[in-house]
Amino acid sequence: MPMKFKRKLYPRGSSYETTIPKQLLFSIEDKKKYHVIFEYHPASKKWLIGIEEIKK
Repeated sequence: MPMKFKRKLYPRGSSYETTIPKQLLFSIEDKKKYHVIFEYHPASKKWLIGIEEIKK
């Protein structure tokens, strides 16, 4: 059975936000800042989630 989860999209000011489950972020350090990247591949109809450290 495939794993499924839902994230609530909610308005915040003039934009929309959602939260990322902590289980998806197990490999990051709490003291660093990151960008979360959502990437959709229409050919395979799949979403990929990537995490990049913000460089100063």
